[in-house]
Amino acid sequence: MPKFNSRLYFITDSTDYAGEEFLVRVEKALKGGVTLLQLREKDRTAREYLELAGAVHELTLKYNVPLIIDDRLDITMASGAEGIHLGQSDLPVDIARKILGPDKIIGATAKTVEQAREAYENGADYLGVGAIFPTTTHVKTTITSTATLTDILKAVPIPANAIGGLNKDNIDVLKGIPISGICVVSAIMKADDPEKAAKELSESMRQKLGL
Repeated sequence: MPKFNSRLYFITDSTDYAGEEFLVRVEKALKGGVTLLQLREKDRTAREYLELAGAVHELTLKYNVPLIIDDRLDITMASGAEGIHLGQSDLPVDIARKILGPDKIIGATAKTVEQAREAYENGADYLGVGAIFPTTTHVKTTITSTATLTDILKAVPIPANAIGGLNKDNIDVLKGIPISGICVVSAIMKADDPEKAAKELSESMRQKLGL
């Protein structure tokens, strides 16, 4: 199983930021202590996505942070990214594992214990579980209770991260749940200073969750 640390998992959103500004914000987040970075692009052409993945990968390599590509197996392979994250409507985890082999990180979205078990049995390395709170990102979200999150953690032995509307002020809701980390988009992406936001979030996780 590939080594990675999902403690502070940052998912990008380039919607409001032009090329260079987006990369500057990504680098600031990396400076702030992000441990895993997912490039999520829903509306770009394959070529645009690949070019952006190449630019972001240069940054993540500089900070020794694995790059995860959302959804797209072709972009994952072509960019040399360290892994892929698959939702319930994406390519099945076992097919992705067959194509990518044992050395790439494969993450999966799980909203139920059944989905979590299936992802684990099919070769997923970690799970993203949520949404814990409603989110402002351009993805369909179903609210997942903290009780379900706890049940998922009991059901599978792989790391699981909470995701969905989380920020430094509301993560108390996760106290006592043995997650491996949290996934955030807006809390860092939309912050005035992404580096400061990442550091403050990291400190809040230490204080409130013992992570």
